[in-house]
Amino acid sequence: MRVFLFLFSFVIISCKSTYKIVERKDILLDSISIRAISPMNGGVWFGGTNSKVGFVNFDKPSETKIITLQKNKTDFRSIGVDGSIYFLNAGSPAKIYQIKMLNADYLPSLIYTEEGEKVFYDSMHISGDLGIIVGDPTENCLSVLIRKSNKEKWHKIPCDSLPQTFEGEAAFAASDTNVKIIGDAIFMISGGKKSRLFKSIDKCTSWQVYDTPIVQGEAMTGAFSMDFYNQKKGIIVGGNYENQKDNSNNKAITKNGGKTWKLVAQNKAFGYASCVQYSPDNKGKTVFSCGPNGVFYSKNGGRNWTKLLNDSDFYTLRFASKELLILAGKNKVTKIKISH
Repeated sequence: MRVFLFLFSFVIISCKSTYKIVERKDILLDSISIRAISPMNGGVWFGGTNSKVGFVNFDKPSETKIITLQKNKTDFRSIGVDGSIYFLNAGSPAKIYQIKMLNADYLPSLIYTEEGEKVFYDSMHISGDLGIIVGDPTENCLSVLIRKSNKEKWHKIPCDSLPQTFEGEAAFAASDTNVKIIGDAIFMISGGKKSRLFKSIDKCTSWQVYDTPIVQGEAMTGAFSMDFYNQKKGIIVGGNYENQKDNSNNKAITKNGGKTWKLVAQNKAFGYASCVQYSPDNKGKTVFSCGPNGVFYSKNGGRNWTKLLNDSDFYTLRFASKELLILAGKNKVTKIKISH
């Protein structure tokens, strides 16, 4: 596996932009498409195609570690972190692998397996002891795995304890951002022929379900990504994957925990997007998004957007800090230092 490092130090200034890029590092990886990342210790853990996962070290690229988890080729599109790193593939059989951080040899352990024609998990989030995984329906509900402590095994919630889904309603494994835990609240987003928000404030015992105004009705429409800054303020992006330049009805925000949504930036900025994330230290005002139309940011909570990068091959992004943004996609992982 060859790893290449490209380092750019430059500044982008625009009369419309208050952000500038002061440094960029690209690490190119052979034949790995990445949609799941978690920044850590000066680098980033990732899950990718061809059954490959690993850790990219931006400071010492030669120490980048890539692991092939299984012989059968699959896409690892979900990642979770507590004292260990967890990787989950999309498709059947679904398998969760655990790598304990204390093991310098990075030996993975298989801790969960699920088989079935319709099994397809999309996103994972772990916060404290609580872990949630969301996937496509195998019956008449979204597939949800829960783990209430790191000593507990993952188990599947039965459909009679979950809201029913509509025909053609599922989720998208676009950027590992279909589920989010904020304190005691769990948020999940669906897409496809129906795009809705599912919310629980009691660890999946009961649920509220809210409609969204995002474009929906076809198999490849709806919300592809979601983030919440707190239990009230949230944002969803997505659109029509088969018409990626259409920038109508593809961005929406909420101020009341998902009960109601408002479409924003109608017919402006980007079309289809695969990922959206709040900056960690700007009171929910600064948001970044990536997808085939480039990398954009908003300084007013999603109402207006400015393009930061033209790169069209980033699928997912996360903040390592308020100044460091990690992006990943087709054959590369990138770190940019931003300033304003």
